Amino acid sequence: MTNQGLSESELQAAAIEVHPLEEMAPPAPEVEKTEEAPAPPAPPPNLDDNSLYIHRELSQLQFNIRVLEQALDESYPLLERLKFLLIFSSNLDEFFEIRVAGLKKQVTFAREQAGADGLQPHQALARISELVHEQVSRQYSILNEIVLPELAKHQVRFIRRRNWTTKIKAWVRRYFRDEIAPIITPIGLDPTHPFPLLVNKSLNFIVELEGIDAFGRDSGLAIIPAPRLLPRVIRVPEEVGGPGANHVFLSSMIHAHADDLFHGMKVKGCYQFRLTRNADLSVDTEDVEDLARALRGELISRRYGDAVRLEVVDTCPKHLADFLLKQFNLSESELYRVNGPVNLTRLFSITGLDSHPELQYTPFTPAIPKLLQNSENIFSVVGKQDILLLHPYESFTPVVDLLREAAKDPCVLAVKQTLYRSGANSEIVDALVEAARNGKEVTAVIELRARFDEESNLQLASRLQQAGAVVIYGVVGYKTHAKMMLILRRENGELRRYAHLGTGNYHAGNARLYTDYSLLTSDEALCEDVSKLFSQLIGMGKTMRMKKLLHAPFTLKKALLDMIMQETQHASEGKPAHIILKVNSLTDAKMIRALYKASQTGVRIDLIVRGMCCLRPGILGVSHNIHVRSIIGRFLEHSRVFYFLNGGDEKLYLSSADWMERNLDRRVETCFPVEGKKLVTRVKKELEGFLTDNTQSWVLQSDGSYLRNSPSGNQNPRNVQNTLLERLGSPTAR
Repeated sequence: MTNQGLSESELQAAAIEVHPLEEMAPPAPEVEKTEEAPAPPAPPPNLDDNSLYIHRELSQLQFNIRVLEQALDESYPLLERLKFLLIFSSNLDEFFEIRVAGLKKQVTFAREQAGADGLQPHQALARISELVHEQVSRQYSILNEIVLPELAKHQVRFIRRRNWTTKIKAWVRRYFRDEIAPIITPIGLDPTHPFPLLVNKSLNFIVELEGIDAFGRDSGLAIIPAPRLLPRVIRVPEEVGGPGANHVFLSSMIHAHADDLFHGMKVKGCYQFRLTRNADLSVDTEDVEDLARALRGELISRRYGDAVRLEVVDTCPKHLADFLLKQFNLSESELYRVNGPVNLTRLFSITGLDSHPELQYTPFTPAIPKLLQNSENIFSVVGKQDILLLHPYESFTPVVDLLREAAKDPCVLAVKQTLYRSGANSEIVDALVEAARNGKEVTAVIELRARFDEESNLQLASRLQQAGAVVIYGVVGYKTHAKMMLILRRENGELRRYAHLGTGNYHAGNARLYTDYSLLTSDEALCEDVSKLFSQLIGMGKTMRMKKLLHAPFTLKKALLDMIMQETQHASEGKPAHIILKVNSLTDAKMIRALYKASQTGVRIDLIVRGMCCLRPGILGVSHNIHVRSIIGRFLEHSRVFYFLNGGDEKLYLSSADWMERNLDRRVETCFPVEGKKLVTRVKKELEGFLTDNTQSWVLQSDGSYLRNSPSGNQNPRNVQNTLLERLGSPTAR
C-alpha cells in the first residue's frame, strides 16, 4: 500500500466528503426481493482492544530498522551510508540503556505493567531480543559485505591483522609500545583480583592465558580494559600503509600485542567484549533538597548501572562468553555475537574525512530571509511582522543574533530563556552571559534532567550563575521541555516584549542536523502568554489564562482533544474534515482513541510520525481513514506541526510537544499558533511536501511493519528534504 499524498488542488478536493463506491455506481435493475429479517447492526469496535495498539518499544525498534535501511540506499554518498549504520548502533545503545533497562526492571521487581497493546514486559523483551539479534547480524553483514568493500574502492580502508604488511606490523609495534602499553592496565583474575567493575559501554578484552606467573598463579584468565582516551580507529601514515586513508582498529593492535602485556605467559586467545548498563537516572525529585547536587552523585552511578546487554566478538569461545554472562548476571538471550568491532559508534571519527569530500553530502549554507539580511536592527523587523524560520534550510543565526542584540542593546531590560539541550559553550549561552554582565536581568530556566546532557547543563548553570544570571531548575516533577525566549525592551517610554518560540532546542549544532521551526514575534497577546508562562515556572501561583498559547501539562492536551472532537463533529454533519499531524512520536492512548473515533466518523487523518507510533492505521471500521508515514532522510525530522481544517477556518500550530503521555501530562511544553494567510499557506505547502514524498517515506501497515515508498509508473521522484534544501538553502562551493 502506498500513500502518495496530494497536490494542492487535490488537498482542496479532499475537503469534500468521499462517497463510498457503491453510492457512485449506477443503480442496479430492480429485482423482486424476498422478505428477510434485517441483520442486527454490528457492535461498534471496542477502542480499548489491545489489538488496536502497537507496543511502543517495538515501534521504536522499527524506527531504528528504518535507519539501518538507509545504509543500503545507493542514492546517499558512501560515508553517509556508513553514518546510518553507526546511528543505528548509537540508537540501539540508548534503547538498551533506557528502554530495555526499564522493561527488565519491571520484570525483576515483579511490577510488570502492560500498556494499551496488552504486551507484558517479559513478552516484549523476548520479541526485542529476537528482532535485535536479527538486525545486528544484518548490520554487520552490510558493513562487511557492502560498505567496507565499497569504501576500499575509494581508498578508504580498515586493514585487518591478517592483511598487515611488514611495514604496518613494524609501525603498529612502535605505536603500541609508545602510545598504548604505558597506559593500559591488564587485570589478572584470581581470588585476590576479583572481576573488575567495568564502565558502561567501555571496550574490554577477555584473555585466556597459559602458564604460571611470577607469584605461581595460573587462573588462566585476565581482563584488559581499553583506556577510554585512546582513539578506537587509528590512521596509518601513507608512507606506511600506502596511498589513501588507511586505518587500523585499536582492538587489532591490542590483540596483536596481548603477549607483551603478560610477560612470560602464552596468550591462547584474546576477545573483545562490551557491556551495556542501565543508564537511566533515578533521582526522586520529590525527596531531594538540592537537585543539582543529587544529579552530580547520580551521574557517577550511571556508569555502573545493572547490566542489560553483552556484546562479544563472534570468535569468542562459548565457555568464555558463558563466564562473562555469569559475571554480569545475564541470560543467553542477552548475548550478542558480532562480526567486527563491538562498538561501531567509534567509527564516527572517520565519517568526515577531509580527503574524501566526494563521499559526503554536498555542504550547504542555511539561508537568511531577505527581510533580515537587509536590516541593521532585528527588533525593527520583528516589531513589524512575525518571522518564521525552518532549520536547517534556514539559518539559526537570527535566533542567536536576536539574543546578541538584546545583550548589547541599552533599551533591553530583561531576558528570559529556557534551556534543555544547548551545550555549555554554545553561542546562546555566550550571549546570555554577556547580557548578564551588561546588567540585564537574565533568568534561565535550565532543565537539568535532559537525558545524557545532565553534565553539560550543570556546567552551563554554573557559568550563568557566575555571570550574575538567575538560574532556575524547572519545576519539581515536571521536565521543562518548552523552547522559548522572552526579551523586554523599552521603546518610546513604553515596555515592549519580543519572543522566540521553537520546536527544537537552542543548539546551533542540532539546528544544522534537525528540522525545526522557529517563530520570532512581537505579537502582544502571544508575548504576554510567554511572559505568564515564565512567571509560572519561576515563581508560584495558579494557572493563568492564556490568550493564544497552549501549554502542557495544563491546557494543551485538552485543547488538542477538543480540536479533534470538533473535526469529528464536522464529519458527522457531513462537512469536510481533515487533520494533519507531524510529530516525532505518537504513543498516548487517549489521543489515539480520539483519532480512531474521528476516523470512524469520516475525518481524513494524515499522520507524519518519524519514530514511535502505537496507532494501527488501515483497520476497517476503526482507522480506515488514517494514513501514517515516516520520513527518514539526511536530516532528523524534529518539528511538530498540528493542522485542523476546522470547517474552513483553518487552525495551524507548532509545538515542542510530541503526542506522548510524558509530553502532554508530565512536561512543560508550548504549542503556538501560526497566524496570517501567508505563513499558514507556507507551512501547509511544506506539510504537503511530506505527504507527497515518494523516496524517503515509509508507510505504516496495520501489522506494525513499514513499506518504503518509491515512484511508480510515470511518477517523478519526490524527496521533500531535497526540495526544501533547493528552495530555502544554498549549496556551498567546495
